[in-house]
Amino acid sequence: MDQHILPAKSITGGLRLPGDKSISHRYALLGAVAEGETTIRNYAPGADCASTLGCLKQLGVGITRRRVATETGEPVEEIVIEGRGEGRGLRGLQAPQAELDAGNSGSTMRMLSGLLAGHPFRSVLTGDQSLRRRPMKRIIEPLERMGAKIAAREGNFPPLQIDGGPLRAIDYRLPVASAQVKSAVLLAGLLAEGETTVEEPVATRDHTEIALAQFGAAMVRKHRRTSVQGRCRLQGQKLVVPGDISSAAFFICAALMFPSSNLYLQDVGLNPTRTALLDLLCSMGAEAKVLNLGEVAGELVGDIHVSGGSLRGGCIEGEMVASLIDEIPVLAVLGTQTEEGLIVRNAEELRLKESDRIATVAENLRRMGASVQEHPDGLEIAGRQQLQGAVLDSFGDHRIAMAFAVAALAAHGESILRGSDAAVVSYPNFFEQLEKVVER
Repeated sequence: MDQHILPAKSITGGLRLPGDKSISHRYALLGAVAEGETTIRNYAPGADCASTLGCLKQLGVGITRRRVATETGEPVEEIVIEGRGEGRGLRGLQAPQAELDAGNSGSTMRMLSGLLAGHPFRSVLTGDQSLRRRPMKRIIEPLERMGAKIAAREGNFPPLQIDGGPLRAIDYRLPVASAQVKSAVLLAGLLAEGETTVEEPVATRDHTEIALAQFGAAMVRKHRRTSVQGRCRLQGQKLVVPGDISSAAFFICAALMFPSSNLYLQDVGLNPTRTALLDLLCSMGAEAKVLNLGEVAGELVGDIHVSGGSLRGGCIEGEMVASLIDEIPVLAVLGTQTEEGLIVRNAEELRLKESDRIATVAENLRRMGASVQEHPDGLEIAGRQQLQGAVLDSFGDHRIAMAFAVAALAAHGESILRGSDAAVVSYPNFFEQLEKVVER
């Protein structure tokens, strides 16, 4: 699908964002093995989180949607998950009758593998063409150490055939910072005998740890080490997912490209492991303020007000990378409109995402006439550049699609974005919402 995008003069108005994708996955997975009913409001609407629900249904989990009224009388949809834990402990999932299709979702495949590793049956996890190219050895190794048997194409790539069974607890240090791998091991640890500990080299998003505590898991956190006690009991919860700050990033960066912008985003998740975006932008001179900060189910939530203005350059490197891994494509776009540009280093993990995001960002920026240098682990992007309208490509990657929709707003002339429907993975109505706040 092609999207024709005209330049903008400002980004102005208010938006309420879809539910956080990372949190939605985790609530669904834990609700599936908990005792009793879990209800989730503002569940992320994208294809990735739908893949998690689809896989859980194949594993015998009852999942329905219903419309309910909020305290103010406003109708909202909530997901209802009938946990399989009652009378079965955490091993209540049923053997699937067919392959489990994770679609484009690496989160679904990696985290669900952790739960399946402890169930006494064979399951096969597959996905679309993009997901089948993504490395899985990083979860295979620790899960096999715990006792699971996992077969993969070339020992690394999906489909994954998982023969689960009794697991033993391990003390595991992640070789590479990855919230998905950390989560897979912790979820497997729920089904293991004894205490499983994961240590990470760099702090990553901690939604799994917060959700585990919310569901009642026996858990200890100290610095970058998290331990979970196996064979504990989880209780179903009533949950509301905050707005996705990684989705907010596209609107925030768009607003900052135009001096007269005035944008207000409501009920955004502001978990400290996810707010490096705001920290970086403020260090570059951005007017981005957090208002009405509160807490919902252990997650910080608040509103963000953004005003346009001139930005200095910036550098993303070292420990910052893990906290900004999803936002780097749109930050690269914003870098072209800053005074001094943007440097990205130590971000080779970007090459293992839905597309090689270092290469695809560089390619699209060059199509728009931008000066950009590509390195094995990052990018150097010059500032104060006038982008030109161009034919752009999403390369089948939702974050590339949305990042270059933002780039097109700052271009001279019309741009055509090929494969814009890739955005459905995380944000089905992204283009509709973008048009609500664009002023031309």
